Amino acid sequence: MPNRLAHETSPYLLQHADNPVDWWPWSADAFEEARRRGVPVLLSVGYSSCHWCHVMAHESFEDPDTAALLNEHFVPVKVDREERPDVDAVYMEAVQAATGQGGWPMTVFLTPDAEPFYFGTYFPPAPRHGMPSFGQVLEGVRSAWTDRRDEVGEVAGRIVADLAGRSLTESLPADRRPPRPEELHTALMGLTRDFDAVRGGFGGAPKFPPSMALEFLLRHHARTGSAAALEMVQATCAAMARGGIYDQLGGGFARYAVDATWTVPHFEKMLYDNALLCRTYAHLWRATGSDLARRVALETADFMVRELRTDQGGFASALDADSDDGSGKHVEGAYYVWTPEQLRAVLGEKDAEFAAACFGVTEEGTFEEGASVLQLPDTDGPVDAERMASVKERLLAARAERPRPGRDDKVVAAWNGLAIAALAETGAYFDRPDLVQAATDAADLLVRVHMDWQARLHRTSRDGAPGANSGVLEDYADVAEGFLALAAVTGEGVWTEFAGFFLDTVLLQFTTEDGALYDTAADAEPLIRRPQDPTDNATPSGWTAAAGALLSYAALTGSELHRTAAERALGIVTALGGRAPRFIGWGLAVAEAALDGPREIAVVGPQDDPATAALHRVALLGTAPGAVVALGSPGSDDSGEVPLLRDRPLVDGRPAAYVCRHFTCERPTTDPEELAERLRG
Repeated sequence: MPNRLAHETSPYLLQHADNPVDWWPWSADAFEEARRRGVPVLLSVGYSSCHWCHVMAHESFEDPDTAALLNEHFVPVKVDREERPDVDAVYMEAVQAATGQGGWPMTVFLTPDAEPFYFGTYFPPAPRHGMPSFGQVLEGVRSAWTDRRDEVGEVAGRIVADLAGRSLTESLPADRRPPRPEELHTALMGLTRDFDAVRGGFGGAPKFPPSMALEFLLRHHARTGSAAALEMVQATCAAMARGGIYDQLGGGFARYAVDATWTVPHFEKMLYDNALLCRTYAHLWRATGSDLARRVALETADFMVRELRTDQGGFASALDADSDDGSGKHVEGAYYVWTPEQLRAVLGEKDAEFAAACFGVTEEGTFEEGASVLQLPDTDGPVDAERMASVKERLLAARAERPRPGRDDKVVAAWNGLAIAALAETGAYFDRPDLVQAATDAADLLVRVHMDWQARLHRTSRDGAPGANSGVLEDYADVAEGFLALAAVTGEGVWTEFAGFFLDTVLLQFTTEDGALYDTAADAEPLIRRPQDPTDNATPSGWTAAAGALLSYAALTGSELHRTAAERALGIVTALGGRAPRFIGWGLAVAEAALDGPREIAVVGPQDDPATAALHRVALLGTAPGAVVALGSPGSDDSGEVPLLRDRPLVDGRPAAYVCRHFTCERPTTDPEELAERLRG
């Protein structure tokens, strides 16, 4: 019989709707039930494409005996971390403070007042490698709750007090200023020390795609001409694109590599990774003209549209790491890996030998049971491009016959904002209006479904219906970022107007008087601590994303209110950039834009005039850090919506471009080559 999760919309929660565990969704009713029964709450947090979440579900939550123990002595609560990042952040902070590490599934035991007192992540069904079994943990917690309730209460109280006492205010510089040039150089040196000069990327295993740090390095190169910054980007992007982390057949990136060589990925594919990396490779092409960067940007964009686009025009959250291996058993990577025998079955002997050499497929394998993850290692001499295309086409068709990984089809506002920015720019750079249209369709969905009449955002939707969860800071910031990029590409000022609505909410609901930002709105559901994290993780933090969107919006509108808020928010980058540049890469990229101006480019002329289009394209391809672009016709409604376009006449009746900083402009130009020269970093 289905439990309470059967009424939820989250694909992750629905995966647990038939568990014998009597799950509750996160709600006041769940904690009231714990008070009524006098039992603790088991909080289990995960997400649909999490491999170890599935493992623990099969081992423990589908087990009747474990479920009986849980149901009798606890109120079990299940949370999708992607739906409720605020709940996840608060309790993950507690887990990391208590154990020194974190991860998913996250397992936390709470009092009926939602105060944590015991923590963990994955627990096996039997004792293993020094870890207690999940059953032992349940019995131990039950015993402590029954026999030492006062002690449990004291522990929970100390933890909550410790969390409440943490503040970022002392980390901010007294004058709340953005980083200076020398401080950005210090951040560059920090990245240089962590750089893996042999394999690309930063640090050792596991290796995550450092998209935000790469954007900082591209902008730093544009501003300063630093060859070292560009070399780190080129080496890392080449290594990832040739490694197993990149899907050599279908495009798109897996979540991370479990090794230091980018060979074996953790196979889940997340929308946010692919949106960020698509934009990174597009920007690398813009800076260098790299054929590899162009190919990967377009293949990644096509992957997002082909595999993640929903019927409503938004983008689904993720593809699972696991899939059926053909025997009914779900195995990580089964959809993606190949053996020599499988190549021969699809391609025949000669082409299989060619494919094995091109993609690094060996009898020993690079993964499990003799299978290999496809790579594209450097080879001596040219590769037969026509033959390679034929091989890839046939392998892709054969792979499509395999059982597909599951898809988490909820639409997350923030991640769709990242995808809108990536698709709009990639479409504009490479003359792919279909990608720009896909970005526009996703933006339309966010306005129609995720936004209410007060311009407040729902974080998620599914099948065209909004979820019950309110947007967090990253939702407002990343959607604003996406809309500003879409406005720059399309010349439709309405997207700038919508971005302004969302950024006004950032100022009113998320920003404190001292310039700090919180992850949840002032009127959001209160938790044991209001989450606040400025560091970039898998995505830009809400804090640094807001700083970037505020800065761009100020450059388009001349708003000192938004400019001041952006600069004060960048104070945290001043504090952390030199010490931990890998974990505040987007903040450093925004700081580069602030230092450069950012430059403001107004392109004025009829949009159907080829001369306007030529100037607009040059403006979009300029590498000046964080430059903003406004496109419109003199006297049009769009000009009224975007102040940067006001009072910008044609020059001798011809389309013209104005390059400005802080609304102080150089003389206009009608020459695309002259404009290009002005927009070099």
